[in-house]
Amino acid sequence: MKPLNDKVALVTGAGQGVGQGIAFALAGAGAKVAATGRTLSKVEATCKEIEARGGEALAVQCDVKQLQSLTQCVEAVVARFGGINILVNNAQEVPNGTLLEVSDEAFEAGWISGPLATFRLMKLCHPYLKGDGCIVNLGSSAAKRWDASGYSCYGAVKEGIRQVTRGAACEWGPDNIRTNVLLPHAKSPGLNWWIENNPEEAKQFFQSIPLRRVGECEEDIGRFVVLLCSDEARYVNGQSIALDGGQAYLG
Repeated sequence: MKPLNDKVALVTGAGQGVGQGIAFALAGAGAKVAATGRTLSKVEATCKEIEARGGEALAVQCDVKQLQSLTQCVEAVVARFGGINILVNNAQEVPNGTLLEVSDEAFEAGWISGPLATFRLMKLCHPYLKGDGCIVNLGSSAAKRWDASGYSCYGAVKEGIRQVTRGAACEWGPDNIRTNVLLPHAKSPGLNWWIENNPEEAKQFFQSIPLRRVGECEEDIGRFVVLLCSDEARYVNGQSIALDGGQAYLG
């Protein structure tokens, strides 16, 4: 018996990287997965791989910055699978750079695609999550860096997600909806871009991780999401959990 048998999971940004790894792991644990993303071909590829492994998946094109798109996405998932038990808010545009480098447009895009999209999708899914729901939001340890230079805007929008997560954990706990946030380091196109463009900082970054590596999207991040959404973690609610090999100190 797989731990998430007959559960329905909606994963945003599932066309690549962390979102795709989470989608693979959830499907491997028995969940029916709705893989969403802006580029339909990417989420279709994710779904084809899930089906090749024996799982069931639905590809949904969705722009998390548009409320109408989010609404239509939820409607499509419910129409196909009959409900939603697991919501993973992963997709986001990130405003990278120093305060003088980040434009108003980039900061606004980070806010809309991050805290606001997370807030909207959580509310849209709430009626279906009631009674047996699990929300996993993706945050970042960027706001916990001792030197915030170049990461304050990114950290700011991610901290907004953490606060929305905590609020949902407290307000929706009586509805038996658990809400947690993960702060991961994982191999992804975004991380690869950062390493290529910041080689010296990347070298120091790897040395600051006690395990001396970043996580695998499916094996390290995705499988922990499976655990978090299973009955094995049924009392875990409102927590910020760093999946980063021991780098961040959240105390």
